[in-house]
Amino acid sequence: MPNLEIDYQYLKSPVGILRFAQVFFSCTSFSLVASVNSYGNTYGSWSMFTWCFCFAVTIIIIALEVTSFCRRVPISWEDFTSAFSMLATLMLFTTSIMYPSVFLRGGCSGRICGCRGAATATSILCFFAYAAEVGLTRAKPGEVGGFLSTVPGLLKVLQSYVACLIFSLLPSIPYGNTGGLQWCVAVYSICFIFTTLIVFLTIGGLLAFLSQHLEKALIGYNILCVAMYITVAIIWPYFFFKDTPSRPDTCQLVSGCKWDNALGVTFLTYFNLVAYIVDLVYSFKMVFITVPA
Repeated sequence: MPNLEIDYQYLKSPVGILRFAQVFFSCTSFSLVASVNSYGNTYGSWSMFTWCFCFAVTIIIIALEVTSFCRRVPISWEDFTSAFSMLATLMLFTTSIMYPSVFLRGGCSGRICGCRGAATATSILCFFAYAAEVGLTRAKPGEVGGFLSTVPGLLKVLQSYVACLIFSLLPSIPYGNTGGLQWCVAVYSICFIFTTLIVFLTIGGLLAFLSQHLEKALIGYNILCVAMYITVAIIWPYFFFKDTPSRPDTCQLVSGCKWDNALGVTFLTYFNLVAYIVDLVYSFKMVFITVPA
């Protein structure tokens, strides 16, 4: 059995302190909600999954880094922790808005309401803890670090996550009989698959072996994604809202209204388009614009 070196300095480092805070806040959130059984729908289940997922993975990261076993893991550890902290930040941001909007809507009182409110507060604090880690570990200009710790790498995680949110809204939207909407779904799928593949290949340390001109190839990929998302940003709202430009009255009577979901897809489409444009600009600057030392 290999000897493990205990890294006591890690326990006092800023990143180590942040991760212990993340464990505490995420554990507190799901414990409070579980104690009053306030997660009995899709939104509650997603919130519980987010808190439990962040808690479990962060515990594993702490254990591997304290024992220095992370050095023996056959992946790019820096890329993995950077991608996870960014993903956790996005998941907790969504949860910290979604959970109170569903479970604290309309006002409430008593112990159950108190636990829901406290869970929301600790969820927000957990979000700030992960966001602080992203800011602390992000590679600064001129520093040598993993690709996923750079701005383009973090944006790749953001783009994949936003695409997942889009997919969660699509099932209630009838797009199968309209060619324009089918094209939009195809663009979401293609960009999601390749962007996520880039993230996983980077974590596995395999991306650098695929091309001698990798950075320029990624710029070409970003240009293609921007072009396709521009078409979607025009086609999706045109085809869906041309016949129903205003919100139907029936949406007030049902949950999961397709018009509301289509509006959400529109907003997320523009958000992802901006993310791909920023990614392209930043990547172009990193590759072709050099700053003299």
